[in-house]
Amino acid sequence: MKLTHRRQFLHLAAGAAALPAGSRVAKAENYPAKPARFIIGFVPGGTADITARLISQWLGDRLGQPFIVESRPGAGTNLATEAVVRAPPDGYTILLVGSPNAINATLYSKLNFNFLRDIVPVSGINRFGNVMEVNPSMPVKTVPEFIAYAKANPGKINFASSGSGSTIHMSGELFKVMTGVDIVHVPYRGGAQALTDLLGGQVQVMFDNIPTSLEHIRAGRLRPLAVTTAERLRELPDVPTMAEYVPGYEASAWYGIGVPKGTPTAIVDLLNREINAGLANANLKARFVDLGAEALLGSPATFGKFLAEETEKWGKVVKFSGAKAD
Repeated sequence: MKLTHRRQFLHLAAGAAALPAGSRVAKAENYPAKPARFIIGFVPGGTADITARLISQWLGDRLGQPFIVESRPGAGTNLATEAVVRAPPDGYTILLVGSPNAINATLYSKLNFNFLRDIVPVSGINRFGNVMEVNPSMPVKTVPEFIAYAKANPGKINFASSGSGSTIHMSGELFKVMTGVDIVHVPYRGGAQALTDLLGGQVQVMFDNIPTSLEHIRAGRLRPLAVTTAERLRELPDVPTMAEYVPGYEASAWYGIGVPKGTPTAIVDLLNREINAGLANANLKARFVDLGAEALLGSPATFGKFLAEETEKWGKVVKFSGAKAD
């Protein structure tokens, strides 16, 4: 987008806002005038990191300023979220919003913020299923065999996750609730560490994000039992859905962008417009498709509705499972 066209767009968008917002409009017209921080609540190397770097590169190239990915793992992404909540609402600190944000609203009894109130939705990025996978040393090849083995060995099977409150964790909790098996949750500080131990046999099963496990599955280093999406996936066409064995089971991970409450609408709209342009770009779209991800396009309002629905859905799972993080 040419600079003159972008300024015209921002001027029109800002002109529709209330008149007292003059100083904020001026800032929005010049945005971005310096590098922006892109905060993620995960360690480098996982799906969140890959997603953030692809989008930050796109935004940097389009808007002429770097969007620097900054990893702040801890407390199930709450540290990163709180850092953004407390940042100036000027568009220079943005958050990689993810499924844990929707889960944490119920998983944690005490938070220093209200996610749906304090973070303004900007845009979805992508969504993808998880895959239930085991180390090949496990004597099971199907979900029914796994359930039978787990019931014969209660409390002896460890399932790894990228941390309490992640979709990897809650996918396993949903599986436990719906099948009645007793498997032990082992949280890690990130998906990459959990996956390393699964490959090494220190843990036996994981409900991992498909993008980070796909190559290991294709190489035979991991054995997939089921995908957590409602339909079978193009990337793993021979792998059944969990719902084929456990009716009603469905879980998806997703990422998007959020900014602090009070960020000028013109900046929110600009970021939304550029991210949606990226998701429609053939090259970037192909990168996400190769990872097994589906684009999550739409307006800020559409993404806000999605966030509210996901928060309600996972809140029910957390309560039903009895999972707690504090």
